[in-house]
Amino acid sequence: MPQATRDRLRQRFLDRHSGLVPPAPRGQLDESRRARRAYVRADERAIGYVPYAKGDLPDPLPATLVAFYLPQFHAIPENNEWWGKGFTEWRNVTRALPQFEGHVQPRLPGDLGFYNLRDPEVMREQARLAREYGVGAFCFYFYWFGGKTLLETPLRNWLDDTAIDFPFCLCWANENWTRRWDGRGEEILISQGHSDEDDIAFIAHAAEYLKDPRYLREGGKPILVVYRPGLLPDAKATAGRWRSWCAENGIGPIHLACVEGFERSDPKDIGFDSAIEFPPNLTATASIAGEQQLINPIFSGQVLDWRAMALEFQSRTQPAYRLHRTVNPGWDNEPRRPSKGRSLLHSSPRRYRDWLANAITASEHQSNGHNMVFINAWNEWAEGAVLEPDATLGYAYLQATRNALLSVSSATRDDGKRFAIVHVWHIETLDEILALLKDSQVNWQVIATTASHLRQAVEHKIESAGLVADTIVVDNRGRDILPFLHAANRLLDQNAGVIVKLHTKRSTHRDDGDMWRTELLQRLLGEGRAEKISRAFDEQPDLGVVGPDGHLLPIAPFLGANAEGVSSTLARIGVKQAAKDGQFVSGSMFWARLESLRPLLDALIFDSDFEDEAGQIDGTLAHAIERVFGTCAIDSGFRVENAASVCGEPEPPASAYRFANPS
Repeated sequence: MPQATRDRLRQRFLDRHSGLVPPAPRGQLDESRRARRAYVRADERAIGYVPYAKGDLPDPLPATLVAFYLPQFHAIPENNEWWGKGFTEWRNVTRALPQFEGHVQPRLPGDLGFYNLRDPEVMREQARLAREYGVGAFCFYFYWFGGKTLLETPLRNWLDDTAIDFPFCLCWANENWTRRWDGRGEEILISQGHSDEDDIAFIAHAAEYLKDPRYLREGGKPILVVYRPGLLPDAKATAGRWRSWCAENGIGPIHLACVEGFERSDPKDIGFDSAIEFPPNLTATASIAGEQQLINPIFSGQVLDWRAMALEFQSRTQPAYRLHRTVNPGWDNEPRRPSKGRSLLHSSPRRYRDWLANAITASEHQSNGHNMVFINAWNEWAEGAVLEPDATLGYAYLQATRNALLSVSSATRDDGKRFAIVHVWHIETLDEILALLKDSQVNWQVIATTASHLRQAVEHKIESAGLVADTIVVDNRGRDILPFLHAANRLLDQNAGVIVKLHTKRSTHRDDGDMWRTELLQRLLGEGRAEKISRAFDEQPDLGVVGPDGHLLPIAPFLGANAEGVSSTLARIGVKQAAKDGQFVSGSMFWARLESLRPLLDALIFDSDFEDEAGQIDGTLAHAIERVFGTCAIDSGFRVENAASVCGEPEPPASAYRFANPS
């Protein structure tokens, strides 16, 4: 059976019999477990928050990036009647609550605020930001229902405001509006009136937009997009009528594109010119709902892995027809369907960047000089598909868009510099670390994390040692782990390759704390080892983490009070590798290729996830994360080795570990 037929039959079944679809797997509910995160506020900045920044773009751009745009953010009489007076999409956005551990809801806007699209200044600012960060056009959803339009005011304002010098096009969202928000059956709020006469009335109304000099063109032809061509009684006849009308009324040839949101077929079969992917629709990604620890005991929604969805789209075979690639920065429609949403976990700005760069490169091979890549979406706030700045990550997705364009235009490679991330709390032991770094024959850039009251002394010591350093001021929270996550995130965004993680360890609860620190440092940096390990990372691309020999321990015997924390952390960051089978570095000092730690560094983690400092010696989130670095590397396809074997030296004889007792 052809793919298009299968898709069409599936959609017909869902439209008529959605109640027969088997329920999604349920998450786990253990009321005895405490929440891993204190839900204090919804606008906390996550690790990886990116502020606004001007930046360069390649010239020319390797592709025109077209972002789908939702004009739902202003009140209209119809929505007042259907959903309550003053309703806009923001009402959906703000009512959402987290349904399971690690579920970040509500997702709130950042610098643009809860805007009203009746205000032309809002759209001017959106256009400015889009252009600055490399987005080349907006594709506005256009709501036409048999001669009646809804949500058209922002588009009319755009058309009338010639100060907005930014390309745009229309996507006719030609499905019914229903209580379910997805165009399927059940209670219809306003229906379509597809007919021969409606085809002509629609194109005559759209003509004013198509004639605008800012209107997006494909090969000189204005591009008109249809969201669900399968709902047209005869799409090929509709296309013919539109083309004839445009030819006779001064518009000329047009380019018709269909969205592959509900079915996939050669657009030429329906008289169209091209198709547009629409992730995350039409994906076969397996459910991960059963792995989630529920907060809401009645949650019955879908939970999928965004990374698997993105990989599926990237690995699809290029069809013979003209297909515009589309990427998706995330998806979570919990705001529209409380306790029954469809959430795709583990999206991140860097993974979106990678997918976008891949899509740009792939589309170059079939673009015929008109390389166009779509993004779903610019501002689908109630569906979690957003490029605009938000309260949690700021401009991270816009910066990732800019970075994707730059990476396609000019390769960014690790320059061989090594980074030492050094957390300084016990400043009296810093000299020992600096001396080893100085004598190691490695080209170091030091990233020092420390408290504000120690900053000046730390910088003085580093400068006196003849080393180059940047300083990040941090609160006394999360021990050395939280500061490391902040520093490593910055370095990964700068395409840094290999780091060594160090800290001024004292372990004052032990008599042998100084011995523990010195042994860790010596086995990572002393007696020529730093140079050998650094070279090994250059020569062995699958080398992920190198721990000090004698301190690289099996996790299972040392889980103790951290079992629950390790389990919930792995679920939250999307690592399926069994922690009990892995290894960890006792003392949390090691070398690493940052790419191998992506599951952890790409996760959405907040400072407030870490417990207040109270002298804890076990059972905190910092202790749990200490045990998953190696597991992250293995799950990412990298190796974990000890320093002695990497340096070609004999390992110390096996013996009981002196610095910690198995649980």
